[in-house]
Amino acid sequence: MQDARRHAPTVARNRDPILEVLRRHLPETGTLLEVSAGTGEHAAYFAAAFPGLVWQPTDPDPAARASIAAWAREAKLNNLRPPLALDAAAEDWPVARADAVLCINMIHIAPWAAGLGLLRGAARLLPPGGTLILYGPYKRGGAHTAPSNAAFDAGLRAQDPDWGVRDLEAVAAEAAAAGFGPPEVVEMPANNLTLIFRRAG
Repeated sequence: MQDARRHAPTVARNRDPILEVLRRHLPETGTLLEVSAGTGEHAAYFAAAFPGLVWQPTDPDPAARASIAAWAREAKLNNLRPPLALDAAAEDWPVARADAVLCINMIHIAPWAAGLGLLRGAARLLPPGGTLILYGPYKRGGAHTAPSNAAFDAGLRAQDPDWGVRDLEAVAAEAAAAGFGPPEVVEMPANNLTLIFRRAG
């Protein structure tokens, strides 16, 4: 049987710093929706660390979902659900509610419409006080936080003009319009940020 698991080199480097933030902000029980779960390596690692949380990974790409499912089979965790197809930009999501939403390294490798859809969709699903956590590179005050991020942004835009490192302030403004409070911003290794939004009551 062919191994469908994909490997992202960044996962081994960023999973523990992300986990440290998640431990401070995720509920101990309930359902977490991971949007754009990619290879599924994060889902397997984090679901093991939160046995009281039902972890629901999603991705729009069939090959990514196959990888997520393969990692889930290997992990053998009762709280890690099979992946669902979810397009963040779509109005209809295959999940009706969640207690927390997590999205790692998506909104810069997707059209801005997907980021806006993520914010609206998370607001629909989360209860008052529910948590939306975003991780990745961001510009602050319209400027890149490091030369490496500027080079990364240029490379993304060369692949697709609709991609690119987003402005933190623009994301926060759109999140506020969707019904979230201002983000808590946590500086992460490799010039990344974690943004923690709470659904307004």
